[in-house]
Amino acid sequence: MIRYINNPIITRDQIPDIYPHLIDVTSVFNPGAIRHKERIKLMLRVQNRARETFFLMAESNNGINFKIEENLIEWQGLDGLNKRIYHIYDPRITLIDNRFYIMFAMDLDCGCRLGLGVTSDFKKFDFWGIVSETDNRNGVLFPERIDGKYLRLDRPNKIQIENGPLTGNQICLSESDDLLNWHPRKILATGRKHHWDELVGAGPPPLKTKEGWLIIYHGIALHYQPIYQAGVMLLDLDEPSHLLARGNQNILEPRELYETVGQVPNVVFPTGLIAEKIDQQGFVESDSDIKLYYGAADNSVCLAVGKCRELLAACRVK
Repeated sequence: MIRYINNPIITRDQIPDIYPHLIDVTSVFNPGAIRHKERIKLMLRVQNRARETFFLMAESNNGINFKIEENLIEWQGLDGLNKRIYHIYDPRITLIDNRFYIMFAMDLDCGCRLGLGVTSDFKKFDFWGIVSETDNRNGVLFPERIDGKYLRLDRPNKIQIENGPLTGNQICLSESDDLLNWHPRKILATGRKHHWDELVGAGPPPLKTKEGWLIIYHGIALHYQPIYQAGVMLLDLDEPSHLLARGNQNILEPRELYETVGQVPNVVFPTGLIAEKIDQQGFVESDSDIKLYYGAADNSVCLAVGKCRELLAACRVK
């Protein structure tokens, strides 16, 4: 992946003050991304000076220069949850049957759960509910049903880091009939000890290519301090529980100052993916540019670009 020369593309200085919640905010990072009406939409994770998290929408016609809306996203139905919510964060957006589904993490008293929201116009947002029974993060929906089932990637949190939160080292495939009730289907990939991806989690929603479902995921190297990087894998089109290939090397790692210094140093965290060329059958074309939106050091939003064929080839690097 090639970094955009003028990264970061969105910093905290560009976030408007929205009294009383957002005033001279601390950071903006880990955006969901989707194309809507020939424009690219980002759903931004914004953190204020109380460490509270809010979502804002941003829009661009070129995927680089974004106009940020001056109102917070409000989830209709969230008030009825009857649970204390500490944070809602890290949205991933998937278009399914002309509706935009947003899956995000929710920090509750019982731990981290996956939440699901939906919109048809990015003006009104409905909260559908909590869609994981146990501690889970990095929920990512596939853009179509397969054999009548909705599918998602997720990461059950089963590992306790010393003096840290629960985390996970497995990317799993889950299935559902209704998007609300989910059942684990298969473990797709696990962390590789002493490698760049000792802990793993899904990144943006999968891209459909003629070679398979292209997945960009994040991996964490557990050195003296964790290093967050991005890598690729490929799943079978008709049976996504079958892992076809997984790249041995990362495709993006913290190198620039904006990636190595911030709230959480040494982080590139991929959450949004836009393919520029999609054929009439819905496949991303081999020569298509791929825009990857990622959070840098939990501080800003950045952009990297590559070719679809290059990412597919990277899946098979041993």
